[in-house]
Amino acid sequence: MKEGILKLLKENNDDFLSGEKISEYFNVSRAAIWKHINTLKEEGYEIESVPRKGYRLISSPDILTYGEIEKYLNTEFIGRKIYYFDTIDSTNKKAKEIALEEVEGTIVISEEQTLGRGRLGRGWVSPKGKGIWMSIILKPQIDPMKVAKITQIGAAAVSLALEDLDIKSYIKWPNDIVINRKKVCGILTEMSCELNMINYVIMGIGINVNLDKQDFRGEIENVGTSLKVETGKKISRKKLLGLFLNRFEELYTSFINKDNFEDTLKICRDKSILIGKEVRIIKGRDEKSGKVVGINDEGELLVDYGENKVENIMSGEVSVRGLYGYV
Repeated sequence: MKEGILKLLKENNDDFLSGEKISEYFNVSRAAIWKHINTLKEEGYEIESVPRKGYRLISSPDILTYGEIEKYLNTEFIGRKIYYFDTIDSTNKKAKEIALEEVEGTIVISEEQTLGRGRLGRGWVSPKGKGIWMSIILKPQIDPMKVAKITQIGAAAVSLALEDLDIKSYIKWPNDIVINRKKVCGILTEMSCELNMINYVIMGIGINVNLDKQDFRGEIENVGTSLKVETGKKISRKKLLGLFLNRFEELYTSFINKDNFEDTLKICRDKSILIGKEVRIIKGRDEKSGKVVGINDEGELLVDYGENKVENIMSGEVSVRGLYGYV
Protein backbone atom coordinates (compact mmCIF):
# COMPACT_ATOMS: atom_id res chain seq x y z
CA MET A 1 0.00 0.00 0.00
CA LYS A 2 2.89 2.36 0.75
CA GLU A 3 4.02 2.15 -2.87
CA GLY A 4 0.46 2.76 -4.04
CA ILE A 5 0.14 5.90 -1.89
CA LEU A 6 3.44 7.18 -3.26
CA LYS A 7 2.25 6.58 -6.81
CA LEU A 8 -0.96 8.54 -6.15
CA LEU A 9 1.01 11.45 -4.72
CA LYS A 10 3.32 11.49 -7.74
CA GLU A 11 0.38 11.37 -10.16
CA ASN A 12 -1.36 14.25 -8.44
CA ASN A 13 0.89 16.86 -10.10
CA ASP A 14 2.12 18.52 -6.91
CA ASP A 15 -1.45 19.27 -5.75
CA PHE A 16 -2.81 18.31 -2.34
CA LEU A 17 -4.52 14.95 -2.02
CA SER A 18 -6.84 14.56 0.94
CA GLY A 19 -6.38 11.78 3.42
CA GLU A 20 -10.07 10.98 2.99
CA LYS A 21 -9.69 10.37 -0.74
CA ILE A 22 -6.63 8.21 -0.22
CA SER A 23 -8.34 6.15 2.48
CA GLU A 24 -11.40 5.68 0.25
CA TYR A 25 -9.19 4.60 -2.65
CA PHE A 26 -7.52 1.87 -0.58
CA ASN A 27 -10.55 1.19 1.63
CA VAL A 28 -8.58 1.63 4.84
CA SER A 29 -8.67 4.06 7.74
CA ARG A 30 -7.11 7.51 7.59
CA ALA A 31 -4.91 6.43 10.49
CA ALA A 32 -3.46 3.69 8.30
CA ILE A 33 -2.76 6.25 5.58
CA TRP A 34 -1.08 8.53 8.11
CA LYS A 35 1.17 5.64 9.21
CA HIS A 36 2.33 4.95 5.65
CA ILE A 37 2.89 8.66 5.00
CA ASN A 38 5.17 8.80 8.04
CA THR A 39 7.08 5.77 6.77
CA LEU A 40 7.63 7.51 3.44
CA LYS A 41 8.91 10.59 5.27
CA GLU A 42 11.35 8.42 7.20
CA GLU A 43 12.62 7.06 3.87
CA GLY A 44 13.46 10.56 2.72
CA TYR A 45 10.35 11.70 0.88
CA GLU A 46 9.45 15.31 1.61
CA ILE A 47 5.67 15.35 2.03
CA GLU A 48 3.74 18.43 3.10
CA SER A 49 0.77 17.82 5.40
CA VAL A 50 -1.87 20.55 5.76
CA PRO A 51 -5.09 20.16 7.77
CA ARG A 52 -8.24 20.07 5.57
CA LYS A 53 -6.07 19.94 2.45
CA GLY A 54 -4.23 16.67 2.82
CA TYR A 55 -0.83 15.61 1.56
CA ARG A 56 1.45 16.89 -1.19
CA LEU A 57 4.72 15.39 -2.43
CA ILE A 58 7.44 18.05 -2.46
CA SER A 59 10.50 15.98 -3.39
CA SER A 60 11.73 12.41 -3.69
CA PRO A 61 15.03 11.06 -2.33
CA ASP A 62 17.74 9.59 -4.54
CA ILE A 63 17.04 6.02 -3.48
CA LEU A 64 17.14 2.97 -5.71
CA THR A 65 13.68 1.48 -5.31
CA TYR A 66 11.66 0.42 -8.35
CA GLY A 67 9.27 3.30 -7.72
CA GLU A 68 12.11 5.80 -8.14
CA ILE A 69 13.82 4.06 -11.07
CA GLU A 70 10.74 3.19 -13.12
CA LYS A 71 10.38 6.53 -14.91
CA TYR A 72 13.89 6.20 -16.34
CA LEU A 73 13.39 2.65 -17.66
CA ASN A 74 12.47 1.63 -21.18
CA THR A 75 13.48 -2.02 -20.71
CA GLU A 76 11.26 -5.03 -21.26
CA PHE A 77 12.62 -7.26 -18.50
CA ILE A 78 15.92 -6.02 -17.07
CA GLY A 79 15.19 -4.27 -13.78
CA ARG A 80 11.44 -4.82 -13.90
CA LYS A 81 11.61 -6.73 -10.62
CA ILE A 82 13.79 -5.34 -7.87
CA TYR A 83 14.65 -6.61 -4.40
CA TYR A 84 15.64 -3.45 -2.55
CA PHE A 85 17.56 -3.42 0.73
CA ASP A 86 18.70 -0.62 2.99
CA THR A 87 21.71 -2.71 3.96
CA ILE A 88 22.95 -6.19 3.04
CA ASP A 89 26.14 -8.19 3.31
CA SER A 90 26.45 -8.88 -0.43
CA THR A 91 24.00 -8.41 -3.30
CA ASN A 92 25.74 -11.20 -5.24
CA LYS A 93 25.29 -13.59 -2.34
CA LYS A 94 21.58 -12.78 -2.05
CA ALA A 95 21.08 -13.00 -5.81
CA LYS A 96 22.59 -16.50 -5.86
CA GLU A 97 20.25 -17.59 -3.07
CA ILE A 98 17.12 -16.65 -5.06
CA ALA A 99 18.34 -17.02 -8.65
CA LEU A 100 16.78 -20.38 -9.50
CA GLU A 101 13.27 -19.22 -8.58
CA GLU A 102 13.46 -15.71 -10.05
CA VAL A 103 12.79 -14.49 -13.58
CA GLU A 104 15.61 -13.23 -15.74
CA GLY A 105 16.38 -9.58 -15.25
CA THR A 106 15.55 -9.54 -11.55
CA ILE A 107 17.82 -7.21 -9.59
CA VAL A 108 19.09 -7.25 -6.02
CA ILE A 109 20.17 -3.76 -4.97
CA SER A 110 21.14 -2.21 -1.67
CA GLU A 111 21.96 1.23 -0.33
CA GLU A 112 24.90 -0.35 1.49
CA GLN A 113 26.98 -3.53 1.38
CA THR A 114 28.93 -4.71 4.39
CA LEU A 115 30.83 -7.54 2.67
CA GLY A 116 31.03 -6.41 -0.94
CA ARG A 117 33.82 -7.93 -3.01
CA GLY A 118 35.35 -7.67 -6.44
CA ARG A 119 37.30 -10.04 -8.69
CA LEU A 120 39.88 -12.39 -7.17
CA GLY A 121 38.30 -11.97 -3.73
CA ARG A 122 39.24 -8.32 -3.33
CA GLY A 123 37.14 -6.17 -0.99
CA TRP A 124 34.86 -3.44 -2.32
CA VAL A 125 33.99 -0.31 -0.33
CA SER A 126 30.21 0.20 -0.46
CA PRO A 127 29.14 3.10 1.80
CA LYS A 128 25.49 3.82 2.38
CA GLY A 129 23.61 5.95 -0.12
CA LYS A 130 26.66 6.93 -2.15
CA GLY A 131 26.91 4.34 -4.89
CA ILE A 132 25.10 1.75 -6.96
CA TRP A 133 25.64 -1.69 -5.43
CA MET A 134 23.63 -4.27 -7.35
CA SER A 135 23.43 -7.73 -8.90
CA ILE A 136 21.45 -8.79 -11.97
CA ILE A 137 20.10 -12.32 -12.35
CA LEU A 138 20.54 -13.56 -15.93
CA LYS A 139 19.59 -16.86 -17.56
CA PRO A 140 21.17 -16.87 -21.02
CA GLN A 141 20.73 -19.96 -23.17
CA ILE A 142 24.25 -19.92 -24.54
CA ASP A 143 27.44 -21.96 -24.34
CA PRO A 144 28.95 -21.43 -20.86
CA MET A 145 32.24 -20.58 -22.57
CA LYS A 146 30.61 -17.37 -23.85
CA VAL A 147 29.57 -16.09 -20.42
CA ALA A 148 32.79 -14.09 -19.99
CA LYS A 149 31.56 -11.83 -22.79
CA ILE A 150 28.65 -10.72 -20.58
CA THR A 151 31.14 -8.97 -18.30
CA GLN A 152 32.30 -6.87 -21.25
CA ILE A 153 28.68 -6.17 -22.19
CA GLY A 154 28.20 -4.81 -18.67
CA ALA A 155 31.32 -2.66 -18.92
CA ALA A 156 30.25 -1.27 -22.30
CA ALA A 157 26.78 -0.48 -20.93
CA VAL A 158 28.18 1.41 -17.93
CA SER A 159 30.45 3.47 -20.16
CA LEU A 160 27.56 4.31 -22.51
CA ALA A 161 25.34 5.29 -19.58
CA LEU A 162 28.03 7.65 -18.33
CA GLU A 163 28.30 9.06 -21.84
CA ASP A 164 24.55 9.73 -21.69
CA LEU A 165 25.37 11.96 -18.70
CA ASP A 166 28.23 13.66 -20.60
CA ILE A 167 30.84 11.88 -18.49
CA LYS A 168 33.78 10.50 -20.42
CA SER A 169 35.16 7.20 -19.20
CA TYR A 170 37.43 4.38 -20.32
CA ILE A 171 37.26 0.60 -20.01
CA LYS A 172 40.08 -1.33 -18.38
CA TRP A 173 39.65 -4.81 -19.81
CA PRO A 174 37.62 -6.69 -18.95
CA ASN A 175 35.54 -5.32 -16.10
CA ASP A 176 36.61 -1.90 -14.79
CA ILE A 177 35.48 1.59 -15.71
CA VAL A 178 38.15 4.24 -15.35
CA ILE A 179 38.16 8.04 -15.17
CA ASN A 180 41.42 9.99 -14.88
CA ARG A 181 43.29 6.69 -14.51
CA LYS A 182 41.29 5.69 -11.42
CA LYS A 183 38.56 3.09 -10.98
CA VAL A 184 34.92 4.19 -10.65
CA CYS A 185 33.21 0.88 -11.38
CA GLY A 186 33.91 -2.83 -11.12
CA ILE A 187 31.99 -5.84 -12.40
CA LEU A 188 32.01 -9.38 -11.01
CA THR A 189 30.27 -12.11 -13.03
CA GLU A 190 29.57 -15.52 -11.49
CA MET A 191 27.94 -18.55 -13.11
CA SER A 192 26.17 -21.72 -12.05
CA CYS A 193 26.00 -24.42 -14.72
CA GLU A 194 25.76 -28.17 -15.31
CA LEU A 195 27.69 -29.55 -18.28
CA ASN A 196 26.60 -27.27 -21.14
CA MET A 197 23.47 -25.90 -19.43
CA ILE A 198 23.56 -22.60 -17.57
CA ASN A 199 21.41 -22.41 -14.45
CA TYR A 200 22.02 -18.72 -13.95
CA VAL A 201 24.58 -15.94 -14.25
CA ILE A 202 24.93 -13.25 -11.59
CA MET A 203 26.47 -9.99 -12.72
CA GLY A 204 27.45 -7.85 -9.75
CA ILE A 205 28.18 -4.19 -10.36
CA GLY A 206 29.56 -1.54 -8.04
CA ILE A 207 29.62 2.09 -9.22
CA ASN A 208 31.23 4.77 -7.08
CA VAL A 209 28.73 7.56 -7.70
CA ASN A 210 28.74 10.14 -4.90
CA LEU A 211 31.58 8.96 -2.69
CA ASP A 212 33.81 11.71 -1.28
CA LYS A 213 37.61 11.78 -1.31
CA GLN A 214 37.75 10.73 2.33
CA ASP A 215 35.91 7.51 1.44
CA PHE A 216 39.02 6.33 -0.40
CA ARG A 217 41.56 5.49 2.26
CA GLY A 218 44.38 3.04 2.66
CA GLU A 219 45.30 0.84 -0.29
CA ILE A 220 42.44 2.13 -2.46
CA GLU A 221 43.38 5.81 -2.12
CA ASN A 222 45.51 5.82 -5.27
CA VAL A 223 43.28 3.42 -7.22
CA GLY A 224 39.66 4.40 -6.64
CA THR A 225 37.62 7.51 -7.33
CA SER A 226 33.98 8.51 -7.80
CA LEU A 227 31.87 10.35 -10.34
CA LYS A 228 31.32 13.12 -7.81
CA VAL A 229 35.03 13.54 -7.16
CA GLU A 230 35.86 13.62 -10.86
CA THR A 231 33.00 15.85 -12.07
CA GLY A 232 32.73 18.09 -9.01
CA LYS A 233 28.98 17.58 -8.78
CA LYS A 234 26.50 15.18 -7.26
CA ILE A 235 25.06 12.65 -9.70
CA SER A 236 21.52 11.24 -9.63
CA ARG A 237 22.01 7.57 -8.82
CA LYS A 238 18.52 6.57 -9.89
CA LYS A 239 18.88 8.25 -13.29
CA LEU A 240 22.28 6.66 -13.87
CA LEU A 241 20.90 3.26 -12.89
CA GLY A 242 18.01 3.61 -15.32
CA LEU A 243 20.34 4.65 -18.14
CA PHE A 244 22.62 1.69 -17.44
CA LEU A 245 19.80 -0.86 -17.39
CA ASN A 246 18.50 0.47 -20.71
CA ARG A 247 21.92 0.27 -22.32
CA PHE A 248 22.62 -3.17 -20.86
CA GLU A 249 19.39 -4.75 -22.09
CA GLU A 250 20.00 -3.42 -25.59
CA LEU A 251 23.48 -4.95 -25.85
CA TYR A 252 22.59 -8.11 -23.91
CA THR A 253 19.51 -9.06 -25.95
CA SER A 254 21.37 -8.43 -29.19
CA PHE A 255 24.10 -10.80 -28.01
CA ILE A 256 21.74 -13.51 -26.74
CA ASN A 257 19.18 -13.39 -29.55
CA LYS A 258 21.38 -12.53 -32.54
CA ASP A 259 24.84 -13.63 -31.34
CA ASN A 260 25.87 -10.02 -31.91
CA PHE A 261 28.98 -9.25 -29.90
CA GLU A 262 30.38 -6.83 -32.47
CA ASP A 263 28.58 -3.77 -31.03
CA THR A 264 30.03 -4.45 -27.58
CA LEU A 265 33.48 -5.12 -29.01
CA LYS A 266 33.52 -1.80 -30.83
CA ILE A 267 32.70 0.06 -27.61
CA CYS A 268 35.31 -1.87 -25.61
CA ARG A 269 37.97 -1.23 -28.26
CA ASP A 270 37.12 2.44 -28.77
CA LYS A 271 37.05 3.13 -25.04
CA SER A 272 39.95 0.87 -24.05
CA ILE A 273 42.52 2.45 -21.75
CA LEU A 274 44.94 -0.47 -22.28
CA ILE A 275 45.36 -0.74 -26.06
CA GLY A 276 48.77 0.63 -26.99
CA LYS A 277 50.00 0.57 -23.38
CA GLU A 278 52.78 -1.40 -21.73
CA VAL A 279 51.26 -3.60 -19.00
CA ARG A 280 51.99 -6.32 -16.48
CA ILE A 281 50.06 -9.59 -16.77
CA ILE A 282 49.77 -11.23 -13.37
CA LYS A 283 48.69 -14.88 -13.00
CA GLY A 284 49.11 -15.98 -9.42
CA ARG A 285 52.83 -15.61 -8.66
CA ASP A 286 53.80 -15.30 -12.32
CA GLU A 287 54.21 -11.88 -13.87
CA LYS A 288 55.10 -10.86 -17.43
CA SER A 289 55.33 -7.49 -19.17
CA GLY A 290 54.15 -6.70 -22.67
CA LYS A 291 52.26 -4.29 -24.87
CA VAL A 292 48.50 -4.51 -25.40
CA VAL A 293 47.91 -4.50 -29.15
CA GLY A 294 44.17 -5.08 -29.24
CA ILE A 295 41.10 -7.12 -28.31
CA ASN A 296 40.24 -10.03 -30.59
CA ASP A 297 36.78 -11.00 -31.83
CA GLU A 298 36.28 -13.31 -28.84
CA GLY A 299 36.90 -10.44 -26.42
CA GLU A 300 40.34 -11.68 -25.41
CA LEU A 301 43.16 -9.22 -24.74
CA LEU A 302 46.07 -9.41 -27.20
CA VAL A 303 49.44 -8.85 -25.55
CA ASP A 304 52.72 -8.64 -27.48
CA TYR A 305 55.71 -9.83 -25.44
CA GLY A 306 58.17 -9.05 -28.21
CA GLU A 307 59.91 -11.25 -30.76
CA ASN A 308 56.54 -11.78 -32.50
CA LYS A 309 55.12 -13.56 -29.46
CA VAL A 310 51.48 -12.47 -29.04
CA GLU A 311 49.30 -14.08 -26.39
CA ASN A 312 45.51 -14.15 -26.17
CA ILE A 313 44.61 -13.35 -22.55
CA MET A 314 41.28 -14.69 -21.28
CA SER A 315 39.49 -13.03 -18.39
CA GLY A 316 39.35 -15.01 -15.16
CA GLU A 317 42.17 -15.50 -12.69
CA VAL A 318 44.28 -12.81 -14.38
CA SER A 319 45.12 -9.26 -13.36
CA VAL A 320 46.27 -6.59 -15.77
CA ARG A 321 48.20 -3.64 -14.37
CA GLY A 322 50.16 -0.72 -15.73
CA LEU A 323 53.92 -0.86 -15.44
CA TYR A 324 53.93 1.53 -12.50
CA GLY A 325 50.43 1.35 -11.06
CA TYR A 326 46.79 0.55 -11.67
CA VAL A 327 46.82 1.58 -15.37
